[in-house]
Amino acid sequence: MLLKTRERVKKWIAMLGLLSAEFIIIIVVFTISLIAFSYLVKQIFVDHQQAFDFKVFHWLAGHVTPFHTSTMEAITFLGTHIFLIPANLVLTAYFLFIKKHRWYSIKVAAIALSSTAMMFLLKNIFSRHRPLIPLLKPALGYSFPSGHSMMSFSFYGLLIYLCYKYIENKFLKWFLMTGLFLLILSIGFSRIYLRVHYASDVLAGFSVGIAWLIFSIWLLNKIESYSRRNLKSIKDVE
Repeated sequence: MLLKTRERVKKWIAMLGLLSAEFIIIIVVFTISLIAFSYLVKQIFVDHQQAFDFKVFHWLAGHVTPFHTSTMEAITFLGTHIFLIPANLVLTAYFLFIKKHRWYSIKVAAIALSSTAMMFLLKNIFSRHRPLIPLLKPALGYSFPSGHSMMSFSFYGLLIYLCYKYIENKFLKWFLMTGLFLLILSIGFSRIYLRVHYASDVLAGFSVGIAWLIFSIWLLNKIESYSRRNLKSIKDVE
């Protein structure tokens, strides 16, 4: 019994040694995202704590100017369905017709549709009403989690993944990845500034958005690998 236990421990240590630093980071980020989302749910819907949200609103009230407002409106547009639906279609068409990479066109569409479905599901589960003090005009639908934040992480996060995988020039790669990450944060911030979302809504949107993106990419990569193996097996038989 002791010998078997030792063999199992050695086997697990060997498996862990094969894990790349990249994979470990992804697992850590995924886990932290789920923990953060769970914590926010507990704070808001179990403990009914909103002090943080109102403190953020209070702090932002001292920074409202016409210039800031017009800038935030422009940034928030980049997270709307009016922009993201055509953007996803263009990216899908790019991989389908220009790069001739059918699997990536499937991945773009699958992540866009599944993250949208997840967003509406979560909004209807929690049914949190939006802030009653919008800066310009009220937004439709429920507040938690922020759809702009979640969808932005799904789309621009996917672009970050593609930059990391396929751009060889290190400076260009990290420049684009950093720019896209800052854009995601800016879109979330714009929703708080415009007072159509609480800060906790945005943080929840980021958390579930990155967790869903990681899970979706992992699952779709597994499906792609399985499909390719089956296709290769069929060709070998023929």
